[in-house]
Amino acid sequence: MGQLDGKVAVVTGGASGIGAGTVRRFVAEGAQVLIADLDEAGGTAMADELGDGVAYLATDVSREEQVAAMIAEATDLFGRLDCLFNNAGFGGALGPIATTTVADYDLTMDVLLKSVFLGMKHAAPVMVEQGSGSIISTASVAGIRAGYAPHLYSVAKCGVIHLTKTVALELGEDNVRVNAICPGFIATPLAAGHPDADQERIQKMRDRTARAQVLGRVGEASDIAAMALFLASDESQWITGQEFVVDGGFAAGPPWSRWPEFSRSERPIRHHRPPDR
Repeated sequence: MGQLDGKVAVVTGGASGIGAGTVRRFVAEGAQVLIADLDEAGGTAMADELGDGVAYLATDVSREEQVAAMIAEATDLFGRLDCLFNNAGFGGALGPIATTTVADYDLTMDVLLKSVFLGMKHAAPVMVEQGSGSIISTASVAGIRAGYAPHLYSVAKCGVIHLTKTVALELGEDNVRVNAICPGFIATPLAAGHPDADQERIQKMRDRTARAQVLGRVGEASDIAAMALFLASDESQWITGQEFVVDGGFAAGPPWSRWPEFSRSERPIRHHRPPDR
């Protein structure tokens, strides 16, 4: 038996990267899944590949009517909604604060934060009526520590984390859980600098950045999918209002070997015996 047998999930941004990895893992564990994404070619191809129980809907997560239609489509097709994974995103506005335009601000917040609000808003009534459900949102280590991403990306992801907590307090009384995942550096086309980056470019990124990771490699979409699976399953039924950092230890600090004054000291370690009493 799969961990998600009989469950229905919606995954936004499900046609590539973390979203695609999560869709595949959910389906492998028995879930029926609606892929919501702007990438019609990619989403349709994945739905066709994965077969019965998987559907695709073109969705702009920054537009309320399309998010509402996404939730309605899932319930119409599959009869219920057990998990919403608010995962769609992009890098957002770049550059110094003085040159960031209001238009770039609005677009960044619409895609990265408003979309999460809209997903929660429209999933909540369905899950409350069922008396169960799990809402998961992709935040970032940039939402808990500054200096890892551009200004507005970091602020939006911080907002996702706090919105997760406040909504968890509201929906918990109806047995609806709300949690966030904070990925570190994940080997996806977006992280490689371009949504259409090929595997060669992604591999170069892996090779270039592996040494900076505590566990010696960058993260993969499957690493985040594993956490999403846990949060979508009944194994996490007493967990809500939390942000789970899945970053291979990156936010804790640099690998020990990169601090030679600590790791390569020639001073012996002295073991002291407690004094006799």
